[in-house]
Amino acid sequence: MLRDAMDQAKLAGATLHNFHGGLQLRHNKRISCELPIERAAPAERFYVPLLQQSGQEAQPIVAAGQHVLKGEAIGCVEHLGSGYLHAPTSGTVSAIGTHPISHPSGFDGRCVVIEPDGLNQWTELHPVDNWQQADPDVLRQAIRSAGIVGLGGAVFPTAHKVDEASRRGIHTLILNGAECEPYISCDEMLMREQPASIILGARILQRAVGARRTVIAIEDQMGAVHQALQHALRESAAAEIDIVKVTTIYPEGGEKQLIQVLTGLEVPSGGRPTDLGLLCQNVATATAVARAVTEGKPLVERIVTVTGSGVRRPRNLLTPIGTPISVLVEQSGGYADDAARLVLGGPMMGYALASDDNPVIKAANCILVLSSDEIRPPQPEMPCIRCGECARVCPAVLQPQQLQWTVRHGLWDETVSAGLADCIECGCCDFVCPSHIPLVEWFRHGKSELRRLEAERLAADSARQRFEAREARLDRLKQDRRRRMEEKKRALGDGQEKQKRIADAIERARSRRQENP
Repeated sequence: MLRDAMDQAKLAGATLHNFHGGLQLRHNKRISCELPIERAAPAERFYVPLLQQSGQEAQPIVAAGQHVLKGEAIGCVEHLGSGYLHAPTSGTVSAIGTHPISHPSGFDGRCVVIEPDGLNQWTELHPVDNWQQADPDVLRQAIRSAGIVGLGGAVFPTAHKVDEASRRGIHTLILNGAECEPYISCDEMLMREQPASIILGARILQRAVGARRTVIAIEDQMGAVHQALQHALRESAAAEIDIVKVTTIYPEGGEKQLIQVLTGLEVPSGGRPTDLGLLCQNVATATAVARAVTEGKPLVERIVTVTGSGVRRPRNLLTPIGTPISVLVEQSGGYADDAARLVLGGPMMGYALASDDNPVIKAANCILVLSSDEIRPPQPEMPCIRCGECARVCPAVLQPQQLQWTVRHGLWDETVSAGLADCIECGCCDFVCPSHIPLVEWFRHGKSELRRLEAERLAADSARQRFEAREARLDRLKQDRRRRMEEKKRALGDGQEKQKRIADAIERARSRRQENP
C-alpha cells in the first residue's frame, strides 16, 4: 500500500498526519543560533571512549606510546559490523585506561587518551572516485570504514542500517531535521550553514541503498533553514529530493513518529522502517556520509550546542570527539553565577553529568547548563492516581502507569507484552505526571533488567548446550568402547572356534594314522 502510494505521489505535496500524544514545549533555540558555528578550541588532552555507539565497545588497536595521525583507526568495533573508531587529532597515545565517558549509567569506561602534537595532521585519506558511478557496495564500505553512527542521539551504526536497507529494498530515504528538543540547535545551524553537504549526503545515501527519492523533514518554524535547503537543492538540480515542513511538536523528531507524520502509517511494534520501504537518517549523519565518501574523512568531530541560562554565551561548536566538556563551556564564556546542573542532551531526554571532565562523544548533540531557576525542585513520589495523563501524551501509545507497575514488581513477561521495547524514553509521561513518579527511570531500569535476564538466558543456553554436547561426546565414547569390546569378543570367539576346528582336524588325522599304521 505504502509503496504504491509513494510511487504515485510525492510526500511534499501530500497531507501530513499526526501521531498520538506529544507535547507543545516552549523552544529556547534562538539563544544558541545568534552566532555562527565555530571550531572548538584545541584541548590539552583528548579522551576518546571506546564505547561510542549502541551495543558493544570497540577494542583498542593502538598502544600507549604510539603516535597516531588524525583520522587513523584506534579502535575496532565488531558489533553489527560498524567499522572503526578514529583519532580526533594527531599526537601520542599516552594511555588506555578508565575515565568518565558521558554515559547515562554514570560509570567510567575505557578511553584512548591522546596528547595532541599541535599539528592536527591527517592520515592518508581515500575518497571514493566518481561516487555517482561507483558500485553501491563501495559506498557502503566507505560508510562502514568511517565509523559513522546516527548523530541524532541514538548512535546506531549507520552501516548496519544502510546494509539492511540495501538488502531489503527501500524506495524512500527520509532525512530527519525535525530537531524537537527545546534547546538543541546543532542540526538547525548545520542546515542553515552547510545545506549543500546535506543534499550531497542525501544523494550518496540514495545511491548506496537504491532509494528512488529523498524527503528532508524540517520543523515549520525553521524559515531560514527552508530557504538555505531550497537554494542548495536548486544548485544541485536534484529533482528526486523534496523538503517538507512538519508541525513543531515534541517528540516529532523520533524516527517512528516522524514516519507516521509523513506517511500516516505506523512502524509495527518490534519492526523497523525498512518494513515499510523507508530508511530514516539524521541530517548530520548525511553530512558525515558526504565527507566520508567524497573526502575520505572518518567521523572524528560533530557540532555540539552549548546552551542554557547557566552558560554566558550559548553557541554551536564544531568539536573533535574526545574533547573535555570543560573546554566547550570555557569557550562559551564559562558558567553563569547561578549555574546549577550540567546535562548532556536536551532537557527531555538528556541526563545529568557529574563533571565537565567528561568528553564529547558521538552522541553529544548538546551540552545544556541549567540555572537553579530552571530546575524543578525535587518532589516526593506519590502513589499513582490513575489520571491517565501519561497515556494521553505517550507517543508510543503505551500505558505507562501499567508498564511501570509491571517493572516495579518484576513481572518481566508482562512487561514485554506491555510494550516496554517500544518506549522511546522521551520523558513526556514524566513531564505530566502529577504524582511525580520517575516513569522513565523505571523504564530504563526495566530495559536493563531485561537485557541482564536475556544475557543470563543466553549464558544458561550456552552452558546447557555445552553440557549436552559433553554428555553426547561421553555417550559416543561409551558406545565406541562397547562396540570395540564386542568386536574383540567376536574376534576372540572366532579365534577359539578356529582353534577348536584345527584341534579337531589334528585329532582326526592322528586317529586315522593310528587306525592305518
